[in-house]
Amino acid sequence: MSRTVLAIDIGSTKICAVIAEIADDNSIAITGAGTSKAQGLKKGSITNIDLASKSIKLAINDAKRVSGSDIKTAIVSISGAYTKSLNSNGIVNIQNKEVSFKEIERVMQTSLYNANIPNEYDVLHALPYNFKVDDQDYIEDPLGMNASRLEVDTHIITTQKSNLNNLKKAVHGAGVEVENVVLNGYASSISTLNDDEKELGVALIDMGGNTSNIIIHSGNSIRYNDFLGVGSNHVTSDLSMALHTPLNIADNVKLNYGSLLTPSSDLIELPIIGDENTTHEVSLEVVHNVIFARAEETLMILAQFIENSGLKEKIGAGVVLTGGFSQMEGIRDLAIATFGSVPVRLAKPKEMNGLFDSLRSPEYSSAIGLIMYSASAYTQYEIDVNKKVRHTNETPVEQSSVNLTDESDIPTPPAQEGEEKEKMVTLPSKKDKKSDEAGSFSKFWNWATQLF
Repeated sequence: MSRTVLAIDIGSTKICAVIAEIADDNSIAITGAGTSKAQGLKKGSITNIDLASKSIKLAINDAKRVSGSDIKTAIVSISGAYTKSLNSNGIVNIQNKEVSFKEIERVMQTSLYNANIPNEYDVLHALPYNFKVDDQDYIEDPLGMNASRLEVDTHIITTQKSNLNNLKKAVHGAGVEVENVVLNGYASSISTLNDDEKELGVALIDMGGNTSNIIIHSGNSIRYNDFLGVGSNHVTSDLSMALHTPLNIADNVKLNYGSLLTPSSDLIELPIIGDENTTHEVSLEVVHNVIFARAEETLMILAQFIENSGLKEKIGAGVVLTGGFSQMEGIRDLAIATFGSVPVRLAKPKEMNGLFDSLRSPEYSSAIGLIMYSASAYTQYEIDVNKKVRHTNETPVEQSSVNLTDESDIPTPPAQEGEEKEKMVTLPSKKDKKSDEAGSFSKFWNWATQLF
């Protein structure tokens, strides 16, 4: 039986809502989509809950109108603006010498418990990147293996609790409950990267309107993520100041004449800021130089992020660029020069049933990635924002809203969560066993007293 999913990508310049039907075999069919201009947001984070709710509601209503469905829960993207990442590890002993899902769940919860997460932060994703069975390293999937000890190295992405709660309030104000939250760079990687790139190691850069997010995939899992508060809107601001023209005119110049290729010496006539009845002539060479300077600076900072990650030698597949800014003419050539001659690819979302032409643009990579995440296209194992251990072969369950109260923000001690039901089952049997032992002992005592 198919299920309906609503994905809301909350970007720095636009809100995108996508509705899709996901079949039992996890095949996806897009049924509706809507976009609205982002208000009440700065660098992807909520700054005005009421304005943000109105923007989100506009996008959702458009998507519902096209789809004809009235879904009340959503999977939502979150900006990397206030995220922090750390690595942790966990070790557990295997009692019955065979690794079951319960042991994988336990070792991941242990790694989460061992992580030193600040009180004001909450876990977004805990992503294992290396399983170790006894002394054997880099196990792809330990499930079903014989072992006496299981270890895991985990990349944990956290975000400020206030940021997460404000996001939930803004979506709730639009009449929808948050079912799950996914880092937008992670969502973009799901919709753009192929298996070979993930295995070889790749840096994905989602270049948006006001932000750029970077994710480094190595060994089929995220190893590094970072955030830069610069995007294509900064090009617009630079042009407005350099050309002394209003922002809306500068944006038109960027869209119509923006290029990083060989500049033209043609002249264009632009109104002057503050006095739009007066115009002046500007050379397209000046336009090119302004855009080139900002794009080059942005890519150089992102290249430094890759350098600082310590994973530069592990990105054999190079760099993948997506997002609205990646549509700038000539950006691939500039990126190749900036990143040191590594392969650079421009990426659009993967094809799927019902994908509207408007959604095929790189700026919708994150929104499509959210839908794919709902269809189990995440990493093989992970702990999500609900503290639930996910795995790619799990059976989909009914959607439920994410609990973001303070009590759920405390990392769960090992083997507490996910085993609660089993404890409820096993405890009575242990009691029965003890009572059986007590009964046997009393029978033996009666027999002994009668004998002697």
